[in-house]
Amino acid sequence: MRKLLCLLICLAGPVWAQDNTQETSFWAMEVQNGDLPPIADRLPDVPLVVDLEAKGRTYGTQGGTLRTLVSRTKDVRQMVVYGYARLVGYAPDYSLYPDILRDFEVFEDRRYTLHLRPGHKWSDGAPFTSDDFRYWWENVINNDEITPTGPPDFMFVDGNLGSVTFPDPHTVVFEWPTPNSNFLPLLAQASPPFLYRPAHYLRQFHVDFAETENLAEEVRRARVKSWAALHNKRDNMYKFDNPALPTLQPWINASGRGSRKLFVRNPYYHRIDKRGVQLPYIDVVEMTIVSAGLIAAKANASEVDLQARGLDFPDISILKKGESDGGDYRTLLWANGAASQIAIYPNLNFRDPVWREVMRDVRFRRALSMGIDRRMINRALYFGLAHEGGMTALSSSPLHDPEDLTSWATLDVARANALLDEMGLTDRTPAGIRKLTDGRPMEFVIETAGERQEVENALAIVTDTWRELGIKLIMRPLDRDILRNRVYAGVSMAAIWFGWDNGLPTPATSPKYLAPTNQEFFSWPKWGQFYQTSGSAGEAPDMKHPQRLMQLADDWSHTFDPSQRRAIWREMLDIHADQQYAIGILSEAPQPVVVSKQMRNVPETGIWAFEPGAHFGIHRIDEFYYENPLQQVTQ
Repeated sequence: MRKLLCLLICLAGPVWAQDNTQETSFWAMEVQNGDLPPIADRLPDVPLVVDLEAKGRTYGTQGGTLRTLVSRTKDVRQMVVYGYARLVGYAPDYSLYPDILRDFEVFEDRRYTLHLRPGHKWSDGAPFTSDDFRYWWENVINNDEITPTGPPDFMFVDGNLGSVTFPDPHTVVFEWPTPNSNFLPLLAQASPPFLYRPAHYLRQFHVDFAETENLAEEVRRARVKSWAALHNKRDNMYKFDNPALPTLQPWINASGRGSRKLFVRNPYYHRIDKRGVQLPYIDVVEMTIVSAGLIAAKANASEVDLQARGLDFPDISILKKGESDGGDYRTLLWANGAASQIAIYPNLNFRDPVWREVMRDVRFRRALSMGIDRRMINRALYFGLAHEGGMTALSSSPLHDPEDLTSWATLDVARANALLDEMGLTDRTPAGIRKLTDGRPMEFVIETAGERQEVENALAIVTDTWRELGIKLIMRPLDRDILRNRVYAGVSMAAIWFGWDNGLPTPATSPKYLAPTNQEFFSWPKWGQFYQTSGSAGEAPDMKHPQRLMQLADDWSHTFDPSQRRAIWREMLDIHADQQYAIGILSEAPQPVVVSKQMRNVPETGIWAFEPGAHFGIHRIDEFYYENPLQQVTQ
């Protein structure tokens, strides 16, 4: 029996004193007019108190507008990623601590008792209680019309559905018959499952609570087909595109329909510094939607205050030049946490049966990998600063193995050709392109999101070396969403993307993402769909090694022995290195991060990773501030 009681109010948080608060100037007029209660009444009874000095940071001044850029309207969801208010969050050392939660208790890794903060409120001032978890569980997840697929897969362990109970307004209990050790890390994800909903707001769109006539009118006005479609449209906790939806994030959406999105500080945010100043320090975030190709140029022109998204290694030279020419920013170089900077994903679930058989032959995938001149790509695109090799755990991970990095990842055209000959692919066209068994030329189509110039440049180099293998590479740029949908549907032959989001695993990290458990891994979308929908969609894995990966992922969840978990990780990484399901090209190229010279508390060194860490989230963007916020706003 193992019992863990986490009583952290903060990371070594100081004692909270009710009379220690300072009213924020941003909401002072609303407080004076009686439209908002004073700060002491807006905070939870036990807020999360941050001792910035203990963290090696400085206390900031409230105010200012943070300017940042995105390339798509839907990227307003980055405010949820960057804001990183989570029930449980990662600290910079990747330990977990209660954030929105006051504390939590874990019993045998199967029962999780979550304690809320009494007095915590949504951004509109309504109480945040266990009733919001109950609404999620009883009225959203277990409502057949809103969620026809039923409870999400993380609620099932060994085929058993977990239970959710609500002992009192500030306590929620998740329990399973057997251990579910990935539950807490799940809550800390960049895109977490939101186990709660603002029930007071969403009930007006739910057939069990709303007046029939009012609900029908809302459905008509929203131009949707049903009340459930209306509810789902209004309930966008992660998309963050409904300004009326209350939130617990540090900033609330105050945007209209234009390309300039504004987010203002949440008056009920649960975090304060030790001096009694409510976070976030920055009052407003201005997120402007521009063409992806303009982001580096606008950063160079000092039109942003914090920017990494949309910037890549090739942009460093122009950013550094702009900085030296008097630009009002600094260019930091953070480590990249993705397992591979560029990776090619042959789709083993491709609809074409002839190509599918070819791609499922490991000799073909190995030949593709050995036909890539990674050194040339590294020198041409990254000045030799990236790590050349396949996709595996990064060098700073305790699970890194240099042999996995180099396995089948050294340029060897002769050996690659021998493997393809061994497969029987010996017939060629007059132009020297190999033929498939049905006589078609081997034209290997790789689809891209068309967002990163270095990807297209890398594929141009790969095109030349694959030609020596008798394979014609055809690159097809697409919109990101179209690319994803084509991959998921099995109509994309191959795609190119980043590697695993988490390239820094430890033995305590769940290895599920190395197994066919998610359609997001472009090499086996149908297998991932099968797992995610409990068999109602997709296809069951029908290859030996993917089936073994599934078994190993399950074995990991049923042991707590660190040595056994390390051994499981080791075997799974070795399988990927040997089987080349995703063909990694380069990793660990520095990520440029543009920061205003006036901004403080931004770490000089960091890791730019979506998972784990939510990009800026793990570094607590709500603690960033401007040295002179008034001057910053004026400029």
